[in-house]
Amino acid sequence: MKIKKIYLLLIFLFAGFHSDAQQNKKALENFQDTLVNISKATTAETFDVKKLELNGKFVKTLVDALKTPYSFSFSFDSLKNVSIIKSPDQAFRVISWYLLLENGTYRYYGAIQMNSNKGSLKLFPLIDQTENLNDPNIITDNQKWFGARYYEIIPVTSGSRLPYYILLGWKGNNQTTTKKVIEILSFSKDKLTFGAPVFDGKNIKDKNRFIFEYTKSNAMLLKTDRKAGMILFDHLAPFDSQMTGKYEFYGSDGTFDGFKIIGGKLKLMEGLELNNDPNAMDELYADPKKNVKPERKF
Repeated sequence: MKIKKIYLLLIFLFAGFHSDAQQNKKALENFQDTLVNISKATTAETFDVKKLELNGKFVKTLVDALKTPYSFSFSFDSLKNVSIIKSPDQAFRVISWYLLLENGTYRYYGAIQMNSNKGSLKLFPLIDQTENLNDPNIITDNQKWFGARYYEIIPVTSGSRLPYYILLGWKGNNQTTTKKVIEILSFSKDKLTFGAPVFDGKNIKDKNRFIFEYTKSNAMLLKTDRKAGMILFDHLAPFDSQMTGKYEFYGSDGTFDGFKIIGGKLKLMEGLELNNDPNAMDELYADPKKNVKPERKF
């Protein structure tokens, strides 16, 4: 009789849990529909005042959605203008997006949501302070974020230092140049840090993050190559040596560099040859010989 009671109790608890899960999923789907509508309206808006107002509504609605128990497992995959990527160890996910303003500059928004066993919300809002960072190389936190729209996370656990994560991001800049960034993210107790001196190579040992800047009319490859165990990127150079330091004249010169993780550091490797199998990222590379501009994905 006692075994039967325990069995019935387990069935009851499971049914209750399943019912809660269904309700949570339905609530998140409703939130997603609202977010999609706000996002579309924001993109269609011309003027900054209205665009920022709608984006404020989007942020509030997103936070309300994330407060739903176990929201970490909901993908929000209908939000096409928002990048949502999970760390390979499922410890957190990064949510990031941008607004294109009237003057041709960009403002970035985002948050890092931690994975919680109890399903409760633990969120780090990301506050874009790009304009106020006099030194873009400084180590910062989520309140002084060097904004970007991230598209890849690489965990690093080797070496003597604490584990950290490499974030690859796109950073539209202004009417003449675009940027991409290799950002370093680490956690310590209830704090997170952006930037760390993990880069190793000629003239870059003091770098806490790696920033690329190039002409807006060009595209740049920045991706991981799992076969080679490296982060690969186009080597950027001015089209004319007299334009050195003027990044609106920089573009891919047809050669490649990369970072290889050695002893917990990112070791710069220059003059690489690519012999990889074709993949979806290839279209981000503009072949200077063909003078073809690929479709921009970010």
